[in-house]
Amino acid sequence: MATTYDFPSDLLAGQEELHQVRAELSALLKRLPWSVEPLDGFSDDNGWRKVERPASPGWSADEQAEVEKLRQRERELAVFVSTHRYWSEVTGPDRVKARTELKHAHETPPGDADAASGLGS
Repeated sequence: MATTYDFPSDLLAGQEELHQVRAELSALLKRLPWSVEPLDGFSDDNGWRKVERPASPGWSADEQAEVEKLRQRERELAVFVSTHRYWSEVTGPDRVKARTELKHAHETPPGDADAASGLGS
């Protein structure tokens, strides 16, 4: 039987917000031009694969500020989660297992552990 961990609610909330911030940052970066600064486009087919980029208008000051805000929050949350007092209660290989379970805790709604493991009726 797999070990279950009783994560504190603030740790679970911090991990969930970290997932959300990372998803929001990733989506924002995919929408933005490839270069922060305005740059001409280029094409290079001398390497092992061809690389092409269109001209980039760069990021606006607001876009740069939004990216920085999300990156700062991501750092704060990563530090909060990784240094949480809970980790001092878990030792050795169990700490790795617990950390992995915490990263995926949002995937299984509370009370659905049996259904997710196939043990439900």
